[in-house]
Amino acid sequence: MTAYERLFRLDGRRAVIIGSGSGIGREAALALAAHGATVVCADKDLQTARDTAERCGGTARELDVLDTEAVRALAGEIAADVLVFTAATNVRKRLLDYTSDDFDRVVGLNLRASFEVVRAFGAGMVERGGGSIIGFASIRATVTEPGQSVYSATKAGLVQLLRTAAAEFGPYGVRVNAIAPGVVETPLTKQIKDNPAWYAAYASKSALGRWATAEEMAGAVVYLSGDAASFVTGSVLYVDGGWTAVDGRFEPPN
Repeated sequence: MTAYERLFRLDGRRAVIIGSGSGIGREAALALAAHGATVVCADKDLQTARDTAERCGGTARELDVLDTEAVRALAGEIAADVLVFTAATNVRKRLLDYTSDDFDRVVGLNLRASFEVVRAFGAGMVERGGGSIIGFASIRATVTEPGQSVYSATKAGLVQLLRTAAAEFGPYGVRVNAIAPGVVETPLTKQIKDNPAWYAAYASKSALGRWATAEEMAGAVVYLSGDAASFVTGSVLYVDGGWTAVDGRFEPPN
């Protein structure tokens, strides 16, 4: 008989959260720890990782995901049952203004580094016969706007990378899923938040009429990490306030 009261418990599981120094990654670490997981907080900024670890009783590790050897070393050292990675960047420019360096910067972090992270941690999970990998995509994997070309392309690529990993790792008991947030108040969106008109336009686009907080992503992470999602893999979970469901805001008269 299924113990439904334990569907969201993560006792005895070790979770590695890459990008845990702030924003969504920090909240993911706090939420996983609250549900019983032993948490390893990894971030390029060691001090912010330590701050998160202190808040959730975890341990902190310095990790630059652009350093492939460091990623492989951490994956080999820590037998993770859950992997969450949130690290990403964006250069908001129109296509004709983009430079090769801009392109390499966004693709390097959002896609190439994700590729190495999934391979490094996925290998151990496959060998051990289980695990859950959760990557953060975006609504931009599905819908886009001017100035989002390369970011959107990398997030769409990440979704397909994770789906392929789900297909290849599934026979070994490893689940791989993506979470696609809408607009979330994090350091990555500071440029938008600092522009009142831009901020309001994004708020009005969602069905809920507001931005999300980083804390509102944590529930999706907890769900995909444990037994509640035991038959969920290769999926994209949209946590976007209805952004991708709503086309336009005009309400016709009665």
